Amino acid sequence: MVCKQFLSITNRLQFSLAIFDSTTPFLPQLFVRFSRLKTLDLSHFSGDLQGLLHQIVQSGLDLDLLNLSNQRTLPLDGLRELGSKMINLKVFICSNIGSLHDSHLVVIAYCFPHLQELDISFPLNSQTSDFGMFRLSSLLENLQKINLSGNYLITDKSLISLCQNCLSLEEISFFTCFKVTQSGIAAAIRLRPSLTSVAFNIEKKRLHGPGLTLMAINSDLIDSVRSLKRLTAIDLSNSFISDEFLFSLADGCSIILRKLVLQDCCNCSFAGISYLLSKCRSVRCLDLRKVDFLTDECISKLSMFLHSLTSINLSGCCQLTNSTFFILTQNCPMLNEIKMERTYLGVEGQEEYYPLMDFSVNNHQVKNVYLGDNVLLDDASLIKFASICSNLQLLDLNACECISGECIVEVLNRCSEIRDLNLAYTEVKLFEIEFQVSKLEVLNLSGSRINDEALSVISRRCCGLVLLEIQSCNDVTDKGVREVIQNCIALRELNLKNCSFVCDDFVAWSEFSRPSLRKIITPSGVAVNF
Repeated sequence: MVCKQFLSITNRLQFSLAIFDSTTPFLPQLFVRFSRLKTLDLSHFSGDLQGLLHQIVQSGLDLDLLNLSNQRTLPLDGLRELGSKMINLKVFICSNIGSLHDSHLVVIAYCFPHLQELDISFPLNSQTSDFGMFRLSSLLENLQKINLSGNYLITDKSLISLCQNCLSLEEISFFTCFKVTQSGIAAAIRLRPSLTSVAFNIEKKRLHGPGLTLMAINSDLIDSVRSLKRLTAIDLSNSFISDEFLFSLADGCSIILRKLVLQDCCNCSFAGISYLLSKCRSVRCLDLRKVDFLTDECISKLSMFLHSLTSINLSGCCQLTNSTFFILTQNCPMLNEIKMERTYLGVEGQEEYYPLMDFSVNNHQVKNVYLGDNVLLDDASLIKFASICSNLQLLDLNACECISGECIVEVLNRCSEIRDLNLAYTEVKLFEIEFQVSKLEVLNLSGSRINDEALSVISRRCCGLVLLEIQSCNDVTDKGVREVIQNCIALRELNLKNCSFVCDDFVAWSEFSRPSLRKIITPSGVAVNF
């Protein structure tokens, strides 16, 4: 259907490939066709990994990145064979492995000596120890980034050996490494003061009873954090921290901190967060999920320090109302993404803020808004948000039960750039759209009350859909789905799981009628890839 010269050009521009079980019969042809592949993602593959790695070796590819996540284990012989041909591999991702041992770490280090990034996070059965980590660190002198979260048997020795031996190390993550102590973290940081990103949690210690005992932050840890002069990102999710710790962080890296994550942290106060942000005005990504003492007044004060902010996550901050949304959109000119799930949106908030707000001012920067699970969010509030953020490209309203179909139509009319809309588990039933929604590509209606009539409107007004999710829509039948397939000429993925009035036999007709389709999840839950 396309000229060979065009394909010869585009084939050379394909650098990444995700391999599924259904892909394997075609791999010999694909490896020949895409001879410049640099990235392979095997995280969705559940077949014979040893055989697949052998195929990859035989292809002659020279990979930069290999993702083997979600496998039952890593075949040592397969890794050795791969390493004999691909010694230039730079990024190796193997998170969520069923069973991970020291032998895996040693083979990885021997076979891929030029690794710059390694992810061995959260194995289901971690048998890695300080011995394996020492051997790995002594062989990977070019390592720049490592994630060893969830390897719960390692101790301070592992952390120290990594920071001592990996001279290029810049980023390290070690969440839920329970045997790593505050003193060990402090000692490791002092060995590698050039770290630019650290991610860890300071555990709360449980007593024999139902309560928690909160241990003071080690003064050595506070002093070591102050020494990280090149720190640009820190993630302390689910940690016990103190204002003193935040003060030290502010004094040490006030100039260049770009990312700050304090999700679900306890023992700190607004004073500590405010002081840190007042010193670190270059923060672009801020995550304060479940920091439950935050109020609209707090956000108003913090926003004065957030002129460089591009992304904020305030999900689970249950005191925040509509006022916070308006404050952020007016005071943070660079803001691109807002996440306010499970908050108090839908409530107008403190009236004293509204005289200072100009609702006629449009924030063209905000593109992505996540408002899921806000059970009080109503039509009037959402339309106000859409009026301010008219350049929205993604809107997530998952489980917002008070939003109507009429409101969604009004939002689509005001925000013509929307490409991704999530209305899963809402009460939305009908759409009366009198205009084309030409840019909408992803629509999630799973668990909603839509029927064939609504699908008919969607098929005619949203012809550019690429992905449609209607899982568990019990009022949808073959008739409505047929119209979508006939009219949405770019459709590639369709989820029909638990649509009890749609027949599984519908799949064969769908593939024939819409050649663009690449994946259908049938009503019985079977994923069919074309």
